[in-house]
Amino acid sequence: MQKIVIIANGAAYGNESLFNSLRLAIALSEQEPRPQLRVFLMSDAVTAGLNGQKPAEGYNIQQMLEILTAQNIAVKLCKTCTDSRGITNLPLIDGVAIGTLVELAQWTLEADKVLTF
Repeated sequence: MQKIVIIANGAAYGNESLFNSLRLAIALSEQEPRPQLRVFLMSDAVTAGLNGQKPAEGYNIQQMLEILTAQNIAVKLCKTCTDSRGITNLPLIDGVAIGTLVELAQWTLEADKVLTF
């Protein structure tokens, strides 16, 4: 089984970088054989993990993350990044968790491919 880590840094709705990384993650999750997929959000992308998003129009990042977590795909937010934005203790989307750089380092060493957005 191929192991893929996706690292995203872009703001949830500021540009399409995070959106595109999640589109790819969903497409990869639908492939056969299904790869082991992990998603790590850093920088401004960590705000995407907050529960209760209600975008006025267009795509919904929360729904995209819920699709991934419903498939038991690990989605983690960088703790340093959530701390610096004051969101560490706010409610997260079900299945999304706070992670550490040490975890990302382990994921990276175990991965066959690491994709960054």
